[in-house]
Amino acid sequence: MLLNRLSSLFALWLLGLAGAGSQAATFDLGDDASFSIGAGLRFSYRSAEDASPGGGRSDDLVVDNVRLYMSGRASRTLGATLNFDRDGVDDMPDGLRVLDAYVQYEPLPEFNVWLGRIAPAFDRPDLDGVFYLNVWDFPVVSRYPSRALGRDYGLAAWGRLVDNKFTYVLGAFKGHNDYAGASSDSGNPLYSWRVAYAFRDAEPASAYYTGSTYHGAADILTLGFAGMFQRDGVGLADNPGDYLGMNLDLLLERKLAGGGVLTLEGAYYDYDLGGKTDCGSGEPGAPACPAAAGANDNVGGLIDGKGYLATAAFLFPRRLGVGQMQPFVRYQRFDRSASDSSVEVFDAGLNYVIRGHDARLSAFWSKTADDRPAPDTELDRFVVGVQFQI
Repeated sequence: MLLNRLSSLFALWLLGLAGAGSQAATFDLGDDASFSIGAGLRFSYRSAEDASPGGGRSDDLVVDNVRLYMSGRASRTLGATLNFDRDGVDDMPDGLRVLDAYVQYEPLPEFNVWLGRIAPAFDRPDLDGVFYLNVWDFPVVSRYPSRALGRDYGLAAWGRLVDNKFTYVLGAFKGHNDYAGASSDSGNPLYSWRVAYAFRDAEPASAYYTGSTYHGAADILTLGFAGMFQRDGVGLADNPGDYLGMNLDLLLERKLAGGGVLTLEGAYYDYDLGGKTDCGSGEPGAPACPAAAGANDNVGGLIDGKGYLATAAFLFPRRLGVGQMQPFVRYQRFDRSASDSSVEVFDAGLNYVIRGHDARLSAFWSKTADDRPAPDTELDRFVVGVQFQI
């Protein structure tokens, strides 16, 4: 009963906000020049087993994300984007930090170049970003290296062909372990790629970004292949190893005869560290990361192994109050090679979709089982989250 009352209050609050509109404000400056500004907010109530300072169950209200979006066009082909984020889950100090900062040369739909702090070519969850996932929390099997919030410094070329059904992105970035004493202290670049083909409708997401649901706005069947490679990308400078990570991901979404929307998502991951162990990874024989490397948020922690993800969701056609119900389940498993161990996560919950990804309430229960280190550790969490974007 308490959850129902909280859900109703959150939904009414979001409806009042969403009535103002769900699009960023855009100002026409003439001669193909413009400026846009928007914002996003995610906050959640979290109850987690054995997570309080005293070892008992924790109860926390967390501001997951506060975002400010800004972009501008100097002409039809030249633009720039500057976005900020405050991520409360990672216990960052109060204050916004840079999320994206890049210039855009976009002469044709088939060929564009972005330069700066951007999202490299990734798997679908990374390119969704936290606002466009089916499930509130980010998947544990998505383990590609990046700086904070899935960004890195570099260059990406991307385009969309065949009536926007084929999307590609290729990039070169500063990369992992680029720090004194770490494996890539000589500055080896990280190369990334992703290609995806939509067998049915083209995905509505912009540029090379994705979504894990479009709430029935298109008939989706998209297969993607992504990867990253960096020479001397793991370990320490005196014992480096090459890094290669790859994955396949598939999204199927179809509006059924009764008006409901079925969404199925799956992914397979393979991370290869060239027989080495990365610093700070916790795997057997893993060295400590270089002193003061904590100042760099893309050092250490990579693990050789394979991952699996499967998600199913169904959006009911009937509106209940101001939104639609979307129950979901998600299963993840990551098998570590060096320690011969695994972590499994099962999530089950309900989204209350008011205005797509711009106004949504989520509630879910999650169970995590990890057998490293022995004995097995099993933890459960309950989360209620709200997100809003304009």
